[in-house]
Amino acid sequence: MLSPMPDQASSKSRREFLKIAASTGLIIAAMGSPVLAQGVSVPVDQLMAEGALPDIFLGKEDAPVTIIEYASMTCTHCAAFHATTYPVLKSKYIDTGKVRFALREFPLDPLATAGFMLARCAGPDKRSAMIDLLFAQQKNWAFTEKPIEALANLVKQAGFSQESFEACLKDQDLYAKVNKVRDHAAEKFGVNATPTFFINGKKQNGEINPQELDKILEPLLKG
Repeated sequence: MLSPMPDQASSKSRREFLKIAASTGLIIAAMGSPVLAQGVSVPVDQLMAEGALPDIFLGKEDAPVTIIEYASMTCTHCAAFHATTYPVLKSKYIDTGKVRFALREFPLDPLATAGFMLARCAGPDKRSAMIDLLFAQQKNWAFTEKPIEALANLVKQAGFSQESFEACLKDQDLYAKVNKVRDHAAEKFGVNATPTFFINGKKQNGEINPQELDKILEPLLKG
């Protein structure tokens, strides 16, 4: 399944985040864009062109299959994929050199933007681990009465202080770049919901279970 815009974060969560957003100027703009149908392919050179933020790839550079996932940190379907299917993808395909994988930012609400910003502020070597942590603990910060407080407490486990937490969320340049990644995907590749995957350039909408993953990847790996 897909999480469309707007995402499922509660109105209380949005109001809580906007307490910080109001002071930092963080505003999520609504957008209209073309939508590419399931199975449509995007030229790989366009998909892999350098974006506003550098991709953090996992897997061998010369792997026969490249997967780009567009996700939102508050998307429950994205969290479900990362809980059930991503471990299979990593152990069976990424770690064995068959797949090269990157997750790109497609925040559907202000809380998701905050999560992605914090993951980037953690540094390139910790970004993937931070993404994993935020998805694993999603219900404990994204859908709570005080999500910003919960988010701050969570990322302190990864080495943030209250000062570095607030400084990260006030980074206007980083904020703009996160949203440029999202806007580019919407405008150029027709992404309008999460998760959306591009597998060797071919669009795959919605959460993928382990069985579906095998059916998609095995034909690409034959020969």
